[in-house]
Amino acid sequence: MSRRDNQILEMLTKDKRLEVTALAERLGVSNVTMRKDLDALQALGLVKREHGFALLSNPNDLGGRLAYHYEEKRRIARKAAELVPDGSTVMIESGSCCALLARELADTRQGVTIITNCAFIASYIRDSVSVETTLLGGVVQRDSQVMVGPLVRLCAREFLVDYLFVGVDGWAPEVGFTNGDHMRADAVRGMATSASKVVVLTESEKFGQHGSSPLRLTGHDVLLYTDAGISDAYRCALEGAGVRVSTA
Repeated sequence: MSRRDNQILEMLTKDKRLEVTALAERLGVSNVTMRKDLDALQALGLVKREHGFALLSNPNDLGGRLAYHYEEKRRIARKAAELVPDGSTVMIESGSCCALLARELADTRQGVTIITNCAFIASYIRDSVSVETTLLGGVVQRDSQVMVGPLVRLCAREFLVDYLFVGVDGWAPEVGFTNGDHMRADAVRGMATSASKVVVLTESEKFGQHGSSPLRLTGHDVLLYTDAGISDAYRCALEGAGVRVSTA
C-alpha cells in the first residue's frame, strides 16, 4: 500500500466522509488519479464511494477498522508472525491487527491451522490454500462478526495451542488489558485457558485509554506486540506487571 493510500485512509478516519475533489486537492493529485486510488482501496474493502464522496467501509466492523493506522498494524502483524512456524496451530481472536496477522500467516506459511471465533477473519483468508481455518461456534455479533457466549468456551476446550493472539481496547494499571465489550472479553478468557501464551497485538495509542471489561489475564504468560510509539513509562509499567514487550 502506497504512502498516498495511507494518507487517504487517515483522512477518512478523521473526517468520516470527504468529497473526491477535496481529497485530490489536499493530496495534490488529479481527480482521475484520486478516483483510481479510491477504486483500488474499495477493491480491498477499505473504502466506499458514493455520489462524488469517499468514506470508510463500516467503521464499526473489522473491514473499516483495518483502514486506521494500516501500516503500523501490518508491521505489528508481521513481527508477531515470527512466532509461528510452518505446521503450527494457533488461536486468533478478533481485532484488526489480528486479521492482518491471519493474512500474513496465510500468505507466508504452510500447513498452519488457525482457530478463531471471528467470522471476518475466516472470510478474510478464505482464498488461502496454505492454511486451514476452524471457526468456533457461538452467538454472532453482527458488526464485529465475532462469536461470543458459552459455546465459544465449550468449543475452545477441545484445543490446546502454544499461542492465542488477541486484540484489546486499552490497558489500565492494576487491571491490565481491557475490552470494550464484556462478551468479547469473556470469549478471550475462555480461549486463553487453551493456550500456553497470550499475545496481545495493538497500536501504542491504545495505552492511556481502556475499555470497560478487564480481560483478567493474570496467571497467563502474556506477550505484547505494539509499535515503537509506546512510551517508556507504559513499557516499564507493563514489564513490571510481567508482560514481555516487543515493538515493530
